[in-house]
Amino acid sequence: MTQQPPLVLDPAGADHHAEHRALHARGPASRVDVLGVQAWSVSDPALLKQLLTSPDVSKDARAHWPGYEQAVATWPLALWVAVENMFTAYGPGHRRLRRLVAPAFSSRRIDAMRPAVEKMVTDLVERLASLPEQEPVDLRQELAYPLPIGVIGHLMGVPESRRANFRAVVDGVFDTTLSQEEAQANTARLYAHLDELIEAKRSEPGDDMTSLLIAARDDESDGARLSPTELRDTLLLMISAGYETTVNVIDQAVCTLLTRPDQLELVREGTVTWNDVVEETLRHEPAVKHLPLRYAVNDIPLPGGQTIARGEAILASYAAANRHPDWHDDPDTFDATRTVKDHLAFGHGVHFCLGAPLARLEVALVLEHLFDRFPDIRLAVPAEELQPLGSLISNGHQSLPVHLR
Repeated sequence: MTQQPPLVLDPAGADHHAEHRALHARGPASRVDVLGVQAWSVSDPALLKQLLTSPDVSKDARAHWPGYEQAVATWPLALWVAVENMFTAYGPGHRRLRRLVAPAFSSRRIDAMRPAVEKMVTDLVERLASLPEQEPVDLRQELAYPLPIGVIGHLMGVPESRRANFRAVVDGVFDTTLSQEEAQANTARLYAHLDELIEAKRSEPGDDMTSLLIAARDDESDGARLSPTELRDTLLLMISAGYETTVNVIDQAVCTLLTRPDQLELVREGTVTWNDVVEETLRHEPAVKHLPLRYAVNDIPLPGGQTIARGEAILASYAAANRHPDWHDDPDTFDATRTVKDHLAFGHGVHFCLGAPLARLEVALVLEHLFDRFPDIRLAVPAEELQPLGSLISNGHQSLPVHLR
């Protein structure tokens, strides 16, 4: 069988839908180049679900990826494989780390947070109303950004004075146009901010997850104790994953409704709910396009006779899988009335995103309050002029300018 050369994924994410179609045309899995690292992109949802639940697939690069040392030394995305938290853990290690974090996202905790989240949303929307009427407003800057960083800051106990610093470095983690040197410098700044937060919370603990994780680091003696690196990297995961992804879903949901007034009218007439819009946004334009990386623990046969060899890297191409023609009818069309609402926006299997209920709550509340307060809101530029983020991971716009009235 003649093997195709790897498809080079665009670091700037300039036309991700064209890339998704190219991946579909290549079959359920195909070789890709991710900033110089070769991996198997899996864009077929059935195969991807199978691999995401298989013990033959690991997220532990140190244990299962021969390319780990080289990647850490030279790859701009080294942080994505080098962190030591539940994102990169496998087997019992993953269960131990997830068990420490899971209580923060229990149904009881999310329900208890709802009034605080709704207050943040209403305050932000009312602040929009105070801005000059004639000037375009960048909703990504003024709404999509501050809500998730405010919510995760509330949950994690990050003081408002520190949130802008975390936002800047987290944006850098998802920016795949950075050079290796730029990415290393951003990582150093990120860890400096994390160390400052840990020191502050150790001196003055509060009723927040950072304080609870520090207590787990300092007090556990039953084998569940966090190492210093695990503590830092668990905080990194919770702050970054709880912030960046939700920003993108808010951005994409608002943008879609402004370009598809027929879908907005369905909500206003009661045919669909805001939750329906959120789920279709998660399918149609998920926050994460490709998620680095997983690794074959053993050889994995593929349909068509190919094999992912032991030790080879695997890229979960969630956005392409969500639009696979074998999964949904007319997959490229946004349709909030779909009865089949399945998607992979939050992953699948043991690594399914713990923060999914909180993200859904935030986005639904934003949409409800924004479109109720500003019924005549419209884009301030043609939709085709909106520029994507410089990322093959994050799926959002650089800005989202609108006229509110």
